[in-house]
Amino acid sequence: MGSSPIEPHVALPSKFRSVSVELPGQVAGLGRRLLAITIDWFACLFIAKLIAPTLQLGQAPFLPLAVFFLEVSFFTWVFAASFGQRLLGVEVIATDGRRLMLWRIGLRTMLVCLVRPAVIYDSQGRGLQDRAVGSVAILRKKTN
Repeated sequence: MGSSPIEPHVALPSKFRSVSVELPGQVAGLGRRLLAITIDWFACLFIAKLIAPTLQLGQAPFLPLAVFFLEVSFFTWVFAASFGQRLLGVEVIATDGRRLMLWRIGLRTMLVCLVRPAVIYDSQGRGLQDRAVGSVAILRKKTN
């Protein structure tokens, strides 16, 4: 009859759904982005275990999240992609095609850590974290 309530663009207010931005590349698909964040998360769990080998999983629940925040922020700042995104050919850039400023990267990563903004996205495939900072996760251009 109508749109399913789980469709991401339904969750956005109408003023956001109608706004379309000319993007500097092909938006990376949801599957590729989910696999990238999964790779990042497991890498951060491994690093957290190296940092604190005696801690059990429930003893320091925010340690992996802190490592995740630092990893994603640092790699996005240096390489325009987190570890997982880089492996899968995704890069995060501003909607005008330039590199993101560090404060935008930090805010974007913080919103990804909150999870909810990352799973709600618009008709262009941009998550709320990308809309908030004016970024987009695109497929990296191949270089010769």
